[in-house]
Amino acid sequence: MMYADSSASFRRRKLTNQVMTLVMGGAAVLAVVPLVLIVFYVLVNGFGALHIDLLLEDPNAAGRPGGGVRNAISGSAIMVGLALVIGAPIAIGCGIFLAEYGQNRLGTVLRFLVDVLAGMPSITIGLFMYALIVLPNKRFMAIAGALALAVILLPIVARITEEMLLLVPRSLREAAYALGAPRWRTVLTIVLPTALPGIITGLMLALSRIAGEAAPLLFTSLGNQFTSTELLSPIDALPSRIYTYASGPFDYWHEQAWAMSLLLVLFILAVSLVVRAIAGSRVTVRQ
Repeated sequence: MMYADSSASFRRRKLTNQVMTLVMGGAAVLAVVPLVLIVFYVLVNGFGALHIDLLLEDPNAAGRPGGGVRNAISGSAIMVGLALVIGAPIAIGCGIFLAEYGQNRLGTVLRFLVDVLAGMPSITIGLFMYALIVLPNKRFMAIAGALALAVILLPIVARITEEMLLLVPRSLREAAYALGAPRWRTVLTIVLPTALPGIITGLMLALSRIAGEAAPLLFTSLGNQFTSTELLSPIDALPSRIYTYASGPFDYWHEQAWAMSLLLVLFILAVSLVVRAIAGSRVTVRQ
């Protein structure tokens, strides 16, 4: 009798395991389906308009087919790069403070504020930069757009930096202290280099996030029909140009909007591959 009960229980557990495995597999497939559909749809609609002139020419006058989006590509590169230069050191420093010196009330408050900033809508950040920089100077500026992107980047990198530093074994710190190294030197020469691959991964993820932001740029850098590198003047960007073309009346604008969307998808794919490579090398080093 006991053997029969045990056999029935085993079959029931096996059936439950198979059902739950099937359910979880279905959930994984459903999670991937939107990504596959988005990539497929962008590829189908954007690949035909993706040509060399699109990358090397500025836009034509409205209504005249042809031209390119060189101004938007260079503008995105300038503002995203500047956002990294401005935001990354502050974010990494904040993450170091939270991980190494934030086990107190000040750290708790700062951690809460960083989490609130991470949940702040990007359009609100753009509106803040509009009131802080654009209105007083009475002009749209690339630097305002870069600062808005830097603010979006800051909480993402700060929290990831904190988590990566907390993953560093405590024994490494204690070994450095035993050799007489002060705390700040231990953090900079032992802890930070050990966590560097994870921090770089966080930077890459934040980069892919801010590269696709359009809302804050509409309030700050606005846009420009010509290629510009002036940080105190309006400058174009791929997300805002996609918004303009997608909502415009011309068919060739719609085609170029799809092509620019494809460029952004390819960029994010490249960033994801870099992140995976860094993560893989990190695992190899640990082993």
